[in-house]
Amino acid sequence: MLLKPDQRNKLDTSDDKLFYSFPRFVTHVDEGFIQQLTDLYRQRLQPNTRILDIMSSWVSHLPEEMEFAHVEGHGLNAEELARNPRLNHYFVQDLNANPKLPLQDQDFDAVLNCVSVQYLQYPEAVFSEIHRVLKPGGVAIISFSNRMFFQKAIQAWRDGSEATRVELVKSYFQLHPGFTTPEVIIRTSQLANFFQWFGGGGDPFYAAIAYRSH
Repeated sequence: MLLKPDQRNKLDTSDDKLFYSFPRFVTHVDEGFIQQLTDLYRQRLQPNTRILDIMSSWVSHLPEEMEFAHVEGHGLNAEELARNPRLNHYFVQDLNANPKLPLQDQDFDAVLNCVSVQYLQYPEAVFSEIHRVLKPGGVAIISFSNRMFFQKAIQAWRDGSEATRVELVKSYFQLHPGFTTPEVIIRTSQLANFFQWFGGGGDPFYAAIAYRSH
């Protein structure tokens, strides 16, 4: 196992389903992040393929011009998922209580996760499931920034720097021999950071990408 028991702890130990029981129809990252993510999806996803969006919400940030054979959504709030126009079907499940996905082996061409990986208490099990449901050659794209619900992020994430969080997500892939060496995309604006004094500054964009090799 990668994480020690204390590294999985959350400040808010109440049931995650209670925390997410009311919908949040907001985006948790800024427009710059969303545009970079959509551009990345445009580059790495193929039309008419099967997509799984785990820990999703009312928006998936997929390119509007791309059509897919099927987009399966997963999350903790049914009202948010029902509002997502890109989902053909969705299911509600707490992955921290049960990481086993109710999905067939090798059924998806891509698995996506946007700004939610920090909440996984058993990422080893979830990434094993990601591998299981991916077709050979299928891609997993895990994107994140420096924003979070602090009380629901695991201690390993809360205590880390942005650089160590990148390494943490890479290690989730590296634990499973069936993934390719993860590729990391980092796009931060030093100029934006400089102007944070004036209330500016964009959300940094991080993505870890790996493919199912076998």
